Amino acid sequence: MALTEKQKKHLRRLAHPMNPIVILGNAGLTDAVVAELDRALTDHELVKVSARIGERDARNDALAILASRSLSELVQRVGHVGVFYRRRNELPKILIPD
Repeated sequence: MALTEKQKKHLRRLAHPMNPIVILGNAGLTDAVVAELDRALTDHELVKVSARIGERDARNDALAILASRSLSELVQRVGHVGVFYRRRNELPKILIPD
């Protein structure tokens, strides 16, 4: 599910007022974090994740792995926060432009 730049911009605009729902902490990327993100994406489609771990490279790697394991798209990464999107199969809430 490759998003265009126009679609990412739309999703970033929608995510701006949101608070992080999932927090990636000192324990790192665990199966519980992946399961929680999966549940949140199923409920909300667009989710912010706070990654409070080490250096920038480790944080970026963890967010990329989290996106692949949750079958979602990493829309944006700013500081310690990543925005993830996964479209619902049934009754999608978010309409993204073509």
